[in-house]
Amino acid sequence: MKQTLNYREDGTFTIVQFTDLHWQNGEPGDILTRMLMERVLDAESPDLVVFTGDVIYSKDCVDPRQSFRDAVKTVDGRGIPWAAVFGNHDTEHLVSRGELMNVQLEHAFCVGEAGLPELSGAGNAVLFVHDPESGKPVNALYLFDSGSYSELPHLIGYQWIQRDQINWYAAQSAAIAAANGGEPLPSLAFFHIPLPEYKQVWKKELCFGSKHEGVACPPVNSGLFAAMVEMGDVVGTFCGHDHVNDYWGALHDIRLCYGRATGYQTYGREGFQRGARVIKLQRDARDFATYVRLDDGHVIREPKEHYPKGMEA
Repeated sequence: MKQTLNYREDGTFTIVQFTDLHWQNGEPGDILTRMLMERVLDAESPDLVVFTGDVIYSKDCVDPRQSFRDAVKTVDGRGIPWAAVFGNHDTEHLVSRGELMNVQLEHAFCVGEAGLPELSGAGNAVLFVHDPESGKPVNALYLFDSGSYSELPHLIGYQWIQRDQINWYAAQSAAIAAANGGEPLPSLAFFHIPLPEYKQVWKKELCFGSKHEGVACPPVNSGLFAAMVEMGDVVGTFCGHDHVNDYWGALHDIRLCYGRATGYQTYGREGFQRGARVIKLQRDARDFATYVRLDDGHVIREPKEHYPKGMEA
């Protein structure tokens, strides 16, 4: 039976974002990744974990299905509700998105969904965080499959969230608002590949955190961010993909957030520890709090500020 996501009695709901585990076959790097996850879970006791893609590095997995099971075992084995969106490396070899989605759904504490079969990708879903007393939804959490690589032969680069997914989101958002007396529910969105607006916010707005590599967004803008602005529900988005970026910035009242890369089986940067992003919701607040917890237990609550050119500190 699928788990119900509820606020705690104190009115809080905690989400841990793990991203880019790049799990393979249980090598020493995977063990370090597992130990990091255990430390974060011990410290945060989250109500939900969201894996934002590249859970496994399928090209180097002997059995990608088993690798995925091993990657999420740390969370599922503790009885913590969790969901995962796919990245570009999850299904490059020996496994399809549909097959890996079926592996997700094997797990007792997975709250993700396969999504509509006619939609692009797999695992597009909306989850709800409820008021435990009334049972009414307080927040919506959107999960998007951001794809892998461009399928257009004349366009090289990463895939973009497709028009049918954007239309699905807008329809979901409108229906949720209609059921809430016309008021949008404060919502979060999770996907793997950053939107082009992640590049824009760093150049144009005050941001908080680190940017040690370029924003590897798609080469075209398919309009998801514009749809979110129009619908007025999403207050924060969370991605991975770029392992040594962890900044966030606000653009048109939406906070665009990177996670903190978690996995030891892939590239990083000396002095830039692996970790996880923590997201704190308050039942009566539209906004959210967020911080990064590092592998050594250090918490970055006040990340360094980045002012774009022309903006004075």
